[in-house]
Amino acid sequence: MTHLSMEALLGLREPGLEPGAATAREHLNQCPLCQAELDRLHQRVARLKALPPLRPGRDRWPETAARYKAERRRRRSRMAVLTGLATAASLAVVVGIGRMTQPASPTGEELHQTMERSQALENALSAYNPEGRVLDGRTARMAQELEDRIARVDRELEATELLPQEPPQDQLLQLWRERVGLLDALVDVHVTRASNAGL
Repeated sequence: MTHLSMEALLGLREPGLEPGAATAREHLNQCPLCQAELDRLHQRVARLKALPPLRPGRDRWPETAARYKAERRRRRSRMAVLTGLATAASLAVVVGIGRMTQPASPTGEELHQTMERSQALENALSAYNPEGRVLDGRTARMAQELEDRIARVDRELEATELLPQEPPQDQLLQLWRERVGLLDALVDVHVTRASNAGL
């Protein structure tokens, strides 16, 4: 006599009319071994359902979240320090350029080169598109201060152009050099901030 397989017994637990289910039910009603196996199957299912749900021994989420927040704070403070150092270095260069002693008679070629350098930095800044990027508060403040100083230098350059007599070349050269230094610092602020933030 052939007994029912485990698949057949499992099929009999589900309601439905599978092909051969009537024959299997008839065999089950007559076979005490298959009935005992089906009872064991029911008991296993009941014991499995009675097991408590598995949970970790310890909740590690608060520890993981705290570690992530601490790492993020460290990264932000490192970025702020690096940005501050880059800005300080740029401003030191600007101040150094402003205080450099000018030669007795600057040539028109020096003035032309400085003006070209200023134009190249402006092009680099507009290609970088700082208005289209998100800045943190400190970087935005430094950029605004530099832009205000550039605007002041631009007003001085306009004022010298409006003079009835031609302004001395050394005065023009100094203003253009100061403008180049400020633009260079502004480019550094934006580029350094972006590289530190991984943009």
